[in-house]
Amino acid sequence: MVDIDVDETLSEAVAPARVAETLARRKSLAYTTAIADNEVLVTADTVVVYEDTVLGKPRSSEEAVAMLQMLSDCTHQVYTGVCLRGSESMVSFTECTDVSFHHLTLQEITYYVNTYRPFDKAGSYGIQEWIGMVGIDRIEGCFYNVMGLPVARLYKELKRLVNRDLPLVNEQA
Repeated sequence: MVDIDVDETLSEAVAPARVAETLARRKSLAYTTAIADNEVLVTADTVVVYEDTVLGKPRSSEEAVAMLQMLSDCTHQVYTGVCLRGSESMVSFTECTDVSFHHLTLQEITYYVNTYRPFDKAGSYGIQEWIGMVGIDRIEGCFYNVMGLPVARLYKELKRLVNRDLPLVNEQA
């Protein structure tokens, strides 16, 4: 795994549902090392969207608490954009999962933020952590997408890429 810093500033013209895929493609293009014929570069980005507002990673405890209070007793979307790039082709896609939280008390939210420090997580939470176990009412879609990588869809797209069953273009990008 290679860590490459990419400017994640986007125009407001980019629809919230397209942000993650746009960033995944940007990350892919920032990797300038040649990709061999038998290699595939996989890049991804995940965002939480509530009422058309993208919730990124919180910069402080206060911001994390505010985000979780916003998500409490509501349904939001988690979008993960993935980009696959080979030596001569690139394809990207977005997976969306609806996540519904139970009502979360300020005490529960504060405990979670202080204990788990979710400052590296979009929307201020990790579904695999305590808040996910006790706070999520239901999800509609891929659990692994909420964790940051829609594994089943990735497998399907890698098979398509390797087998060359379909053209490697993304009509939406």
